[in-house]
Amino acid sequence: MKKIFLLALIMFSVFNVDAQTNNKIKFTAKIANRNSDTLVIRGANNFTQIIPIDKKGVFSATFEAPKGFYQFSDGTEVSGLYLKPNSEINLTMDAKQFDETIVYKGKGVEESNFLAQYSLSNEKFQNEAFSKEEGEFKALLDAKTKLDNESIEKGKFDPEFQMALKNSFAQFNQYAVQSYESTAKANKLKGKPSPEFDYENYKGGKTKLSDLKGKYVYIDLWATWCGPCRAEIPFLQKIEEKYHGKNIEFVSISIDKAKDNEKWKKFVSDKKLGGIQLFADKDWESEFVTSYGVTGIPRFILIDPKGNILNPDADRPSSPELQTQLDALLK
Repeated sequence: MKKIFLLALIMFSVFNVDAQTNNKIKFTAKIANRNSDTLVIRGANNFTQIIPIDKKGVFSATFEAPKGFYQFSDGTEVSGLYLKPNSEINLTMDAKQFDETIVYKGKGVEESNFLAQYSLSNEKFQNEAFSKEEGEFKALLDAKTKLDNESIEKGKFDPEFQMALKNSFAQFNQYAVQSYESTAKANKLKGKPSPEFDYENYKGGKTKLSDLKGKYVYIDLWATWCGPCRAEIPFLQKIEEKYHGKNIEFVSISIDKAKDNEKWKKFVSDKKLGGIQLFADKDWESEFVTSYGVTGIPRFILIDPKGNILNPDADRPSSPELQTQLDALLK
């Protein structure tokens, strides 16, 4: 599933409500079909706790951390949790169904379980509501906002957590409307000629979209500072390898700011990125980017050999649906 409504809406706006006091946390996790032998918990003020797997296949650590919001990552996926004083957290999940299987047990886990369910409800809303007409979309959004507020009021949660979540519901509502409008604008582009670009190529010179006519073009809009973008890179590399020699070009367009051009070049070199690596001329304000109504990245676009838009908001490389579509197009 695409995750438009990332928990960053909460995390980076209300991180660590009690940053002056450290509290001991006991954390263990058992993860089926794990993506990595390391879990990383990140928080405000560059807080990082790395938890390696032990010989019994368990991630376990005791550490000190201020009360507040955090994110944990298994190297591929990201989810949120809330740490309180003297918490004893036992996490279980299946990495193949990451969000759907997250369960926290132990002491001080009520807020983290709420965050896990809230993330799922956001995805469900996205999948159901974004295909509706505007009136029905707004009715569904109002109903969700009401239910979210009722749920946070009824639960026995930390007061600071409740206040932060209420604020996040308002942010979610605003962002949902903006994303719906952006999606509606993008959908109107299907079947129409794609806007052009003429951007700096990492290998030298410039590359135009028209240079690629006659082939399908899968475009990745990304930036070096974008965590979700970087998380898609290994999947994109596998896709590129699978369809190497087929009638398709993979184009990555960085929307880093001009001052970070050298940083972009170093990233491409260090990570050995494949495909066609381009650098947009005006970052977020680049005409190609604004023409697609892009409000968040990564964003993927699929164009047909005639230069017409097949999908202005295509599936991510990590989505099995992308390979299903490419298999059908490139058979």
